[in-house]
Amino acid sequence: MAETTYLDHAATTPMTAAARAAVADAMADWANPSSPHAAGRAARAALEAARGRFADVHAWRGEVLFTSGASESLSIGVARTMRARRIVSAVEHDAALRAAGKAETLPVDTLGRVDPAAIGDVGDALVAVQWCNSETGVIQPIAEIATAVRAGGGTLLVDAAQMPASAALAEHADLVALSAHKRGGPPGVGALLVRDLAVLRPSGGQERGYRAGTENVPGVLGYLAAIAEPEPDHAGLRAYLDDAIRRSGGEVVADGAQRHPAIGSYRMPGVAAAAQLIRFDLDRIAVSAGSACASGSLKPSHVLRAMGWSEERTREVVRVSFGRTTTQAEVERFVAAWRGVAKAARRIAA
Repeated sequence: MAETTYLDHAATTPMTAAARAAVADAMADWANPSSPHAAGRAARAALEAARGRFADVHAWRGEVLFTSGASESLSIGVARTMRARRIVSAVEHDAALRAAGKAETLPVDTLGRVDPAAIGDVGDALVAVQWCNSETGVIQPIAEIATAVRAGGGTLLVDAAQMPASAALAEHADLVALSAHKRGGPPGVGALLVRDLAVLRPSGGQERGYRAGTENVPGVLGYLAAIAEPEPDHAGLRAYLDDAIRRSGGEVVADGAQRHPAIGSYRMPGVAAAAQLIRFDLDRIAVSAGSACASGSLKPSHVLRAMGWSEERTREVVRVSFGRTTTQAEVERFVAAWRGVAKAARRIAA
């Protein structure tokens, strides 16, 4: 049986060999870092050393709180802010929208971009913006947004789960939500970078009193090992796929916007995404419809709706995303499958 062509790395990407080894080594010598005995103190020392190295990788000089993933990081950052108001972009991840409740909304243009000039006086507000949209791959002008939020008196939380480690975060963001399993680390671990803990309401327990629960030292060490490994530049592969979809009668979502080189969303006119996913899965090709947290929902994408798409068009979009192991041959295989599904749909329509 043919191997599966896995093109859903934005949902989760396989752990790197270094991450697997780091987790296995830590599991073999495990103790609770909150315990007072020698083994516990050794685990605490390993955790704090990893915290320091993690901060260095991100050029971060504030606090690093380890969490269970980006969703929890967003929940802590958004729901427990000490700011009086919450403002979220219309295309935020579901986790941020759930945490924000009845928040104010920043609109986006037809390419899914926030206009920094429209931010204005945000006053005593937390402003949450996803740097790279997990559905479309659109990259927000985070430096300009940060300048506008700062000038307006606000605090900026950046969801950077889909982005590689970057020193730009230290320059522009006040809080940053991160996830290990998007970067080749283990599932179940993430981080919230916090410039000033005074902006958050503490909960008691571990992680400086802001996240209760036994610290996941093996997961943290696996995460650190994963982000130490460079990721390939997929710009050429994504450009090839974009061109192939256009020439095959499809539509590239947010065509013309700056997008993540490893994430693309594509519309096949007249064919529901659910039907596409079934056909691709039968061909042993793994892609998705929107972000993993919402792909099982029957609701139309709130991201595409915010960009002005009709409900019908949103239901015809699938997402393709690359990882460290993605090859040209795999992308070509997807293109061939796409053309086969589109051709069959046109034949039926005729």
